[in-house]
Amino acid sequence: MQIIASFNHSSYIEMTIVKLEEKGVDDLYAIPLESRQRETRLFDSIHYSDGHSLLNKGMFLAVIFSVIATSRGFTLEWGPIYWGLIGAGSGLVLGFLIDLILLKIKERNQILADHHQPSEIILIINCRLKDEEWVTRTLWEHHALGIAAVGKE
Repeated sequence: MQIIASFNHSSYIEMTIVKLEEKGVDDLYAIPLESRQRETRLFDSIHYSDGHSLLNKGMFLAVIFSVIATSRGFTLEWGPIYWGLIGAGSGLVLGFLIDLILLKIKERNQILADHHQPSEIILIINCRLKDEEWVTRTLWEHHALGIAAVGKE
């Protein structure tokens, strides 16, 4: 039978392998997974959304700037309509730029954090059916993230 376990990349995986080999289970296979490189997009599509909206602050600032510019436009030369549109456009652009800068800073910090955090390791163990219980217990004791057993009869 095969037991498949997932571990974080840490010393627990090594301690698990040593303990299993001490008990006579030598048919082990450890596979490190590659980390996914995050691809960021400025705009969401209908099939993909990352939860980041670059227009929320822009719309908020567009309304605020539009109201202020319209009220000030009554005393200015071009009038309230032009100044309201100028205020709305500048608020939208300013909010978009603020969101974009904050997103880039967050991305850079996330990339640095992901760079220092290794990916998971999959451990495949071939053992006898009678050894399944203590192998599974050993895996849980050494902080396995998940376990699956294949080939139970």
